Amino acid sequence: MKAIVLEGEGKPLRLMDMPAPEPGPGDVLIQLKAAAFNRRDWGLQHGSARQPTILGSDGAGVVSAVGEEVPANWVGREVIINPSLNFGESGRAQGPDFQILGIPRHGTFAEMIAIPQEYVHPKPAHLTIEEAAAVPLATLTGYRALFSRGGLQAGERVLLTGIGGGAALAMLQLATTAGAEVYVTSGSDEKIERAKQMGASGGVNYRGADWVHELQTLAGGGFELIVDSAGGPGFAQLIDLAIPGGRIVMFGATRGNLPELTTRTIYWKQLSILGTTMGTAEEFAAMIRFYEQHRLHPTIDEILPLEEAERGIRKMDHSEQFGKIVVKI
Repeated sequence: MKAIVLEGEGKPLRLMDMPAPEPGPGDVLIQLKAAAFNRRDWGLQHGSARQPTILGSDGAGVVSAVGEEVPANWVGREVIINPSLNFGESGRAQGPDFQILGIPRHGTFAEMIAIPQEYVHPKPAHLTIEEAAAVPLATLTGYRALFSRGGLQAGERVLLTGIGGGAALAMLQLATTAGAEVYVTSGSDEKIERAKQMGASGGVNYRGADWVHELQTLAGGGFELIVDSAGGPGFAQLIDLAIPGGRIVMFGATRGNLPELTTRTIYWKQLSILGTTMGTAEEFAAMIRFYEQHRLHPTIDEILPLEEAERGIRKMDHSEQFGKIVVKI
């Protein structure tokens, strides 16, 4: 089968022939029709992951065969894949066997994938196959960050940092649909304007000298909930932007580790700082139901053919994309 393969750290993605998988007991074999990039794929290309490997956590396609113990009526179904594998019994945090699809297990940038049936869901009927492929990792991460960890309630003011990536745009949709008043930050004025067209109440460019005061003025004080995926020096300002009793949920660290924080401010304002990663099987199912109930569509930046995957991932070098980069297979 054809697949996009990462052969080594820093090497370009290559279209190669790889052995086709076979479904084992409890597995379904999926003929993939589309896959999508995440920041994780970009990080793995620049890291020390096991080589060679097929990247990709997001995917959608058609079940072509099933293994033992799987009902035959799965064959022919259009499906979407949950990439959060073996999260564990506790919903509080992932267990020791947790994995994200696409290293160490071969991922979705391939013509075929075999995966346990428990991680496969019928594709929402209102989504195209390319849209379905753009949903899983980013939207699951955002759903858990907002609702399970962040406890989002209708009417709350929410700040999403770094708008433009898949997770931030998914959270913008989820939070506004849930009745929140959402504000965003970005280093691009154009991305802020596009986010406002999607329902954001406002936003500021964090490159400005007085961006914290601008946000406080826009939001009428501060935020009940802040979700950040950057970390780095700017995190200290989020402490100032949270109102007393506020929550800050964090995942990812694209700008590095946290700076020294003002401990007195955190305890005096009684802030909750919460980490999150991916989500449970129950949260994935709830996220899909939310998408179906409200007929949401993910934001797609570009759809590329499989052989142009390397060009797609290069757009992430400088965060040029607005939404998900999808590969059609």
